[in-house]
Amino acid sequence: MHLRSIKKTKKDVSLQDPIGQDKEGNEISLIDILQAENDDIVDFIQLNLEVAKISKYLSILDNREKLVLMSRYGLGMAKERTQKEIARDLNISRSYVSRIEKRALMKIFHEYYRQEK
Repeated sequence: MHLRSIKKTKKDVSLQDPIGQDKEGNEISLIDILQAENDDIVDFIQLNLEVAKISKYLSILDNREKLVLMSRYGLGMAKERTQKEIARDLNISRSYVSRIEKRALMKIFHEYYRQEK
């Protein structure tokens, strides 16, 4: 009986068991690898869901407001950028980018609460 139970668990692998070493010689377990891969997937899925939710609100903005918000917050798989970087690309002042961003966010805020009522 004991031999049968050992045979069943012989192929079991623990997530905490070491599977190798990294470049610095630290032990790596399976859970370390799985967590690293899943974090990226979870972030990617969450980002896509959030972008889908707010895409209907982006339609009320004009092109410049939409460009500033998408660049500022990294929407649509774009990289997050600073107001200074956006200002340089649009050839406007950083404070004007700030005003555009604030105006766009207020438009989205009002539209969101208008639709929630």
